[in-house]
Amino acid sequence: MDSAAHPARQRPASDVSSGVGLAGLAGLFVWIAVCRNWAGIAEALALPGPREPMSGPYASLATLLFTGLPMVAWSLLIDRVHHRASTGLDWSRKADVPLPVSITKIAGLWATWALIGFLYCVARWYWDGNYLFAMEVLGAALVPMIVLSVPYLMWLDRHMVQPRDHAWHFGAMLIGREAYEPAEVRAHLRSWAVKGFFIAFMISILPGGFAYVVTLDLSGITSDPVRLAGSMIEMLFVIDVQLAMVGYLVTFRPLDAHIRSANPHVAGWVAALICYPPFILMGDGGPLSYHYATADWAYWLADYPPLLWVWGAGLVFLTAMYAWATVIFGLRFSNLTYRGVITNGPYRFTRHPAYLSKNLFWWCATLPFLVTNDSPVDAIRNTVVMALVSAVYFWRAKTEEKHLLAEDAKYREYHAWMSENAAIPRLLARLGRIRAERGPVLQPAE
Repeated sequence: MDSAAHPARQRPASDVSSGVGLAGLAGLFVWIAVCRNWAGIAEALALPGPREPMSGPYASLATLLFTGLPMVAWSLLIDRVHHRASTGLDWSRKADVPLPVSITKIAGLWATWALIGFLYCVARWYWDGNYLFAMEVLGAALVPMIVLSVPYLMWLDRHMVQPRDHAWHFGAMLIGREAYEPAEVRAHLRSWAVKGFFIAFMISILPGGFAYVVTLDLSGITSDPVRLAGSMIEMLFVIDVQLAMVGYLVTFRPLDAHIRSANPHVAGWVAALICYPPFILMGDGGPLSYHYATADWAYWLADYPPLLWVWGAGLVFLTAMYAWATVIFGLRFSNLTYRGVITNGPYRFTRHPAYLSKNLFWWCATLPFLVTNDSPVDAIRNTVVMALVSAVYFWRAKTEEKHLLAEDAKYREYHAWMSENAAIPRLLARLGRIRAERGPVLQPAE
């Protein structure tokens, strides 16, 4: 047997326990329940204000506290991540770091924020639509961030094994007083480019889904497969967005959630950014739009009620896999970064569960090969473009693997384990063996 000849290696332990994400999920559900039932709560407690669900944008922002605090508590109290060597901290060390070191680091951090703020100002898309809320939030957060960064960095420097980190090198470059490493400066700017770009985007999309879930009318929903599936899918997207937002914000060393490195490959950045506004290519009218003359699954299956239930359940399942892939990251979700290795949850079955489930969802929800204008050309075009979209995500996956394989021996071990033991590679290997045993399908003519 193959398993006897090649015994499976043990799957490497994940750097994040499942409990972190589950704690955040519990906090999220509690806050959504409070917001949905706020009218009754306010009435019972005789609180001032309107008697209606709390569905506004600031209620969606407050969700980050109810989601993030349980994850932080679990990480510190249960997993005790602050004692890990990977934090770069030694709590027994209380060195008197020279003040110029901390000042240089603070200067580098403040200059980084100033640069991000400048880019926000000159990029016009940040001052329109949903991004206006993001700019309002970030503007209000700026002064507290500046004030709190001073004691935080000076405290952290006392316990850091190597206080001269990426931010210090950037500050040293700007001040010009000490030698710095250009590679460290580039690493610093890449990491903050990720945060600056995705934090604004994530804040901008927080309110919409949250308001939908909080104000959702549940009457009669269980008798309508389309409405039920759509509502469950929206809730799962809220879970994904809220926990991912916490991941982008909470990049602190004591939580072992800091960005160790951002993807250094241009191809990785291109592959990721073309999937998000304002660079997105998949939107309506974009070169990779696959929606021309399409309807959706509910339209095409409307005459087959049993199939509506089955199809809707399948779409909910795919979305649940997508959300699970975010939840399992705990505090460490982020595009284009390395913040530890995740090997549990859906990552036991495939290295890229989010990309796989997302693309299968799009294929099954859109059915791009069916068009309302009966044009075979449009059907072919939509199908080919949808395939190109899936190819973009395959490209993203490969660029991410290239980054992580170069960064961490544990990821290389996980990558090798998955190649031998994950469900999809094993299925492909089995199909290959079956084909080899059966011999060539076409025999040469005699």
